[in-house]
Amino acid sequence: MFLRRDKLQMVTADQALPGRPTRPFTVPEKHFVLGTPLEPPFPANLEQLIVGMGCFWGAERKFWEAPGVYTTAVGYAGGFTPNPTYEEVCSGRTGHTEAVLVVFNPARTSLDAMLRVFWENHDPTQGMRQGNDVGTQYRSAIYTTTTEQVKAVEESRAMFGGRLKDASYGEITTEIAPAPTFYYAEDYHQQYLAKNPNGYCGLGGTGVSCPIGLVTDEH
Repeated sequence: MFLRRDKLQMVTADQALPGRPTRPFTVPEKHFVLGTPLEPPFPANLEQLIVGMGCFWGAERKFWEAPGVYTTAVGYAGGFTPNPTYEEVCSGRTGHTEAVLVVFNPARTSLDAMLRVFWENHDPTQGMRQGNDVGTQYRSAIYTTTTEQVKAVEESRAMFGGRLKDASYGEITTEIAPAPTFYYAEDYHQQYLAKNPNGYCGLGGTGVSCPIGLVTDEH
């Protein structure tokens, strides 16, 4: 069993739990709030982004409430164990971070707007934790699905990093990489805070604004 201090260290591929070839549970067909599909295929005009901001319950709510978002789902990304369970991810032995799949309509919002939601609603300087939630599964991460996203993410990190420095925060520790496999989380985690309005939300931003793409977005 991992000790608390071990949860701050990423597991290696040879140390990771073996997982399984198929998903051990079913995922709801429809979003509990938006009524849209949780799994692809999605309409061809939509864009996808995968983000990690700490506990995925509160992070998902921030995105499903954002204008122009078609659907969201919570899951696990960036690790080694195929088709992990929540308990396995929380053990720190899969390498995954708690993640949110965001599917948005670029004709009704913008990538910059999605990046503002990401940067402003958590502290991306905390390494393997987010507030009181400690472990590699709570690390900040953003996984890109297009070359345009890579450029935009890098530019936004530099811009927001400067703002954070001015506010006496440390360096951004966010993991930025091409999108890996997104493994959907269990049914009860999907849109958790809509189903449990008084449920735990450990999400907290820095109070520093991210100035990228300040445009008016519409539904």
